[in-house]
Amino acid sequence: MADAPLAGKRVLITQADAFMGPVLCEVFAEQGAEVIASTESLRAADAPAALVARSGVVDVLVANLALPAPSTPAMDVTDDEWAEVFGCLVDPLPRLCRAVLPQMVARRAGKIVLMGSAAALRGMKRASSYSAARGAQLAYVQALGVEMAPNNVQVNAIAQNFVDNPTYFPPDVQANPRFQERLQREVPLGRLVGAREDAAFAVYLSSAAADCFVGQVFPMCGGWVTR
Repeated sequence: MADAPLAGKRVLITQADAFMGPVLCEVFAEQGAEVIASTESLRAADAPAALVARSGVVDVLVANLALPAPSTPAMDVTDDEWAEVFGCLVDPLPRLCRAVLPQMVARRAGKIVLMGSAAALRGMKRASSYSAARGAQLAYVQALGVEMAPNNVQVNAIAQNFVDNPTYFPPDVQANPRFQERLQREVPLGRLVGAREDAAFAVYLSSAAADCFVGQVFPMCGGWVTR
């Protein structure tokens, strides 16, 4: 697969069994990558560094972090919920990046792609803890991307919503007529973005073709954030 855009690249994908993980592993492998699919919890403070150390050379880190989104009214969000959401979505991200960046900076080559959420780009009711955590992810990527650019390491994010995935849009949700009505009402595309469409864009951001993008957030939501 010498002509594949990720031929010879070792790609670490976190939470490979959730959110976009399964399709990312499949599509990245199809594009020539050697995929390191991690399904382990990254909640412990030392877990991200240990994972990177075991993984060896990492040319691309795909930070795929997810949890079922709480739907708690803002006035009812407890400290425990806030800590849980940030502990799953936010805390592992800088730990992963701190662990993998030294080798990328030393090689003057590397990519980090965050699979984030458009919930941080448009207000949503009953999503304050989740949206805040997703917003923190995006702000971190923007700052880190600018800082790492002189080292030829590109850090970017996909901010998605209404993308087909088992964590947020499982089959039972998609089959609900009320959801289908919402899809037509709120998403200009009129359908979910396909999982492989999303993964293909992640491949692009991980390839040499995307060397010019640094610290950028790309909405992937069928027009939901701009309608």
